Amino acid sequence: MPTDVFGVLASPVRRKLLESLRDGPRATGDLARLFQLGRPAVSEHLAVLRSAGLVREEPRGRQRFYHLEPARLAEVGEWLHPFEHYWKQRLQTLADVLDEENTHD
Repeated sequence: MPTDVFGVLASPVRRKLLESLRDGPRATGDLARLFQLGRPAVSEHLAVLRSAGLVREEPRGRQRFYHLEPARLAEVGEWLHPFEHYWKQRLQTLADVLDEENTHD
């Protein structure tokens, strides 16, 4: 059974881990220092991301480096794409309301 990617992405810790990998691979210890969690807890989150296919692990000597897996993230983006127009429309409506309120001030 495939992993529920949206369930995996529901965790703020896992989302922050993915965000921190945008600029390239990082070692587990470097990632753990971003949180007020122990290294074992961060490793568990990384294991969940790995099982969902969102990251891959690369052993380098005694360290493990994590890389984003863009193909799986692209699948999420493709699923979300049809909803973009909804959010753009809602944001434009909000901007119009705010502009109207600012002209009345």
